[in-house]
Amino acid sequence: MFLTRLPGAVIEMEWTPISKQQSNGAVEPNLRDYTAACSAFSWASVRDEMDGLPNEQGLNIVHEAVDRHAAGEHGGRTALRWRGTDGETLDLTYRELKKLTNRFANILRDLEVREGQPVFSLLGRVPYLYVAALGTLKAKSIFCPLFSAFGPEPVYQRLSRGEAALVVTTERLYEKRIAGLRDRLPSLRHVLLVDAQEDRDEAVWSLPKRMRDASASFTIPPTDPEDRALLHFTSGMPKGALHVHEAVLMHYMTGKYALDLHPDDTFWCTADPGWVTGTSYGIIAPLLHGVTNVIDEADFDAERWYRILESEKVTVWYTAPTALRMLMRVGGTPKETYDLSRLRLACSVGEPLNPEGVVWGQKNLGLPIHDNWWQTETGGIMIANLPALDIHPGSMGRPLPGVEAEIVKKTDDHVEVLPPGEEGELALRKGWPSMFRGYLNEEERYQKCFVDDWYLTGDLARKDEDGYFWFVGRADDIIKTSGHMVSPFEVESALLEHDAVAEAGVVGVPDEMSGELVKAFVALNPEYNPGDELRKTLLGFARTKLGAAVAPKAIEFKDDLPKTKSGKIMRRLLRARELGEPEGDLSTLETPP
Repeated sequence: MFLTRLPGAVIEMEWTPISKQQSNGAVEPNLRDYTAACSAFSWASVRDEMDGLPNEQGLNIVHEAVDRHAAGEHGGRTALRWRGTDGETLDLTYRELKKLTNRFANILRDLEVREGQPVFSLLGRVPYLYVAALGTLKAKSIFCPLFSAFGPEPVYQRLSRGEAALVVTTERLYEKRIAGLRDRLPSLRHVLLVDAQEDRDEAVWSLPKRMRDASASFTIPPTDPEDRALLHFTSGMPKGALHVHEAVLMHYMTGKYALDLHPDDTFWCTADPGWVTGTSYGIIAPLLHGVTNVIDEADFDAERWYRILESEKVTVWYTAPTALRMLMRVGGTPKETYDLSRLRLACSVGEPLNPEGVVWGQKNLGLPIHDNWWQTETGGIMIANLPALDIHPGSMGRPLPGVEAEIVKKTDDHVEVLPPGEEGELALRKGWPSMFRGYLNEEERYQKCFVDDWYLTGDLARKDEDGYFWFVGRADDIIKTSGHMVSPFEVESALLEHDAVAEAGVVGVPDEMSGELVKAFVALNPEYNPGDELRKTLLGFARTKLGAAVAPKAIEFKDDLPKTKSGKIMRRLLRARELGEPEGDLSTLETPP
């Protein structure tokens, strides 16, 4: 018996660890002896499994993910298997993907997008997104994906902060999200439209036309492993986490050990590349291992997902707890309705997976769900329920080889490592290859993340006697909803733009389906009266400004919001009152009760 603490509650449960033998099928895992692997591990040995650029010219992510396969015996293997919303299909081999990414890299050269300049995408899961991502990295520009459901203001914030030189998008998204922002984005010199057959003007180009005209030959320039490669924004009023080409070592190692990828696998990551999971494990990691990477353009649909698992003969599946809970709600016994016999490993990430989800997988898919943990800042999986280990349902798992994790307490300018069983902040020893190298233009903020050679994650957790880690909650206010990280400040700022809103406080409240639901508490200006019609108006206003993924799902009107003496809204107090939890220290409250 053990305690697992999920957001909003401490629940005592009895869960029997699930033996590793139940989840591996007939394939021997790449990692067979966890203790021995951790003891013998070195990042130099992982580097030896990479080719490196010819003539010792460095280390480039796309050479390892695409070009080395294209030049070898697996060049004719399907790299990307795309399935469109309306039934369209497209398979690209590694050789074809090399040529397409060469063409895109040459387009960047022709448009004088320099090495180290940011290239953004604002696209759904369409083939050009993957070509643009890899072509950008090949040309040594910095790739930054944006979630296509973002509204104009989140798009502006990220393009502005990132000083975007070029954006790849669709005609519709350009008109809705970007066209009206051009005067406010002086660095944005080019827009490439993936569905336009002709150029619109001297700065808005047809990508298909340029792809036809571009050369299919390109030589990757010398790439230092520390050259910047990826920019991922963590949350609204965004922090931009910068990653380098050396991150490829982490992507490769975690693909090998946590996702247990073998060359003949068919892999499906359901995450959108607008978020870090969809880039690290929806693009890079599977291609590094030469597998076939399935991409589905459509939004979640239970029957469609089961059909994809069946028809594509998916062997390794990486998804989110929110999606699993939606499948659980649909009901049924999919392993009896669909042929899922090829599926040998299912993993999840994005928010804590409750123990019932792990066991549901065992009963209904024929294998348990292996949950794991990492962050945008870490760039890759840090802690996982590995195929080589028993699963402890509800836990994050154990650290990957090469990752040193502890539960710590910060005291002044030092950290104290806490013993098993005590709750504290999860910390990681510096030095793993995909560790972010900075926050964009925020060096002081970056440095505050590190104490005594430890990266402080901001997540509260505990470690048990067996070395498994258990998530407790966030140390800050960031809301994790359906796998998305939402900044309360960003939502509050958008609501305050409406004439009716005087004050807004936003918190996450526990929700069975999404993990946390974004809820706003709103105080109105005197000339407005609360009511259902105004609530609907504000919800619609927020969705228009922010997009459905970020906007609040519930609004409650308040005469006044709790604030500190300095005028800062006390979100923690709003949340405590919403959940009926202890209110804690009220000494800083503007008007004590």
